[in-house]
Amino acid sequence: MHRSTKADKARQLNAAYSMLQRNIALPEAMQRLSREFGLSERQAYRYLKEATYLDRPVEVSETTVPITLKLPVRTARLLRAYARSSGLTIGAIVTRALATFFGTQRRHG
Repeated sequence: MHRSTKADKARQLNAAYSMLQRNIALPEAMQRLSREFGLSERQAYRYLKEATYLDRPVEVSETTVPITLKLPVRTARLLRAYARSSGLTIGAIVTRALATFFGTQRRHG
């Protein structure tokens, strides 16, 4: 049995959210989630319960890989401080910055 990734969990939560939005009865929704994703009915119920608190589907993120970066000390301090104050992870900040950088590069290069 493999562990679910964050993307797997997001897809399962979104499926639960969709079923709730379509007013599918809880017992049937549990069975559908269980069959579709190979979950126990207990786990399917947990996803349905969590989905009741959502205003909209959650974002399904890409699979991530760890990398090591060497940054100047001042840059690392600024990055960590920004992460603390914004509530974002360092990975999320770097990903956004790189997406902006590469988007800019494509337009100009």
